[in-house]
Amino acid sequence: MDMQASRQLAVTQQQAWDALNDPAVLKVCIPGCDKVEAGGENQYAIGMALKIGPVSAKFKGNIELTDINPPASYKLSFEGQGGPAGFGKGSASVVLTPNDAGCELAYSVQASVGGKVAQLGQRLIDGAAKSMAEDFFKRFDLEMQKQHPEAYAARDAAAGASAEVANKQDAKAAPVDSTAIAGVPRWIWMLGASVILAVSYWLAN
Repeated sequence: MDMQASRQLAVTQQQAWDALNDPAVLKVCIPGCDKVEAGGENQYAIGMALKIGPVSAKFKGNIELTDINPPASYKLSFEGQGGPAGFGKGSASVVLTPNDAGCELAYSVQASVGGKVAQLGQRLIDGAAKSMAEDFFKRFDLEMQKQHPEAYAARDAAAGASAEVANKQDAKAAPVDSTAIAGVPRWIWMLGASVILAVSYWLAN
């Protein structure tokens, strides 16, 4: 399974990096996660509950960070066991790129699964993985809003200002119909009135 995606964050590159290396933040953001504990150097023990189609299981595994280039990127290797349900292992590359709006978080994942989970079919597995990744991004974005509300307030203010400028430009570009009533051309009002009068006359007779 190969997957890649990205998401724009309002926080700075350093703020996002600190959060991605905080076990407490990861525990909140990883769907079904009930444990993220620091082990050895750049290593974490993780526990989480997963449900893919009809298969539900608790997975225990380990995560190791390598190729660390703070605060820009790292590579993450993971391996987990879910008992009879199967196992999963793989790697992911995470890159944070600063920009005027904050930073972009991009990742690419290569993973494989075995056991009962592997028997579910690639489409179902890929769909579940994509859903989990989207859920993680959403939770991470919400967590960043809680920790750095000022960054998101500034982003929203900038977006509002841009929208206001765009609306003013559209208003200048659009021709004004002096014969319009409440924005509707006068001939439409006249036609509507004529139809109403005609129907009223027919009903009266």
